Amino acid sequence: MLDIGLPHLVAERDGLVMGYAYAGNWRPRPAYKFSVEDSIYIDKDAVGQGVGKALLPVLIDQCTAAGKRQMVAVIGDSAQTPSIRLHVSCGFEMTGTLKSIGFKFGRWLDSVLMQRALGIGDTTPPASKS
Repeated sequence: MLDIGLPHLVAERDGLVMGYAYAGNWRPRPAYKFSVEDSIYIDKDAVGQGVGKALLPVLIDQCTAAGKRQMVAVIGDSAQTPSIRLHVSCGFEMTGTLKSIGFKFGRWLDSVLMQRALGIGDTTPPASKS
């Protein structure tokens, strides 16, 4: 994914990786080229220490600077309330839940969909038509 020009961020403390975040294309088709999906992972020992709050706003800013207009979060379990709260605090809105879409660790998991506009969002057409 490094060759698509989207950000990859790492948070470290005292030489230890506390978390990381990156953006990827939302979908491969040209119609979606202005939309990205964020991925953020925080080490279990770093949850609640502000690592996500340090990473996600920078990711949002860098994707906005790259000309992206929408960011989608697909949160891998409706029980991931820290991730949902983080995204809400960064301007994301709940757009839907895919019920029991995955099965992991012996149980069915929902996927929570959240979205936020980047920059001017959908208020104007993109400058680039290509």
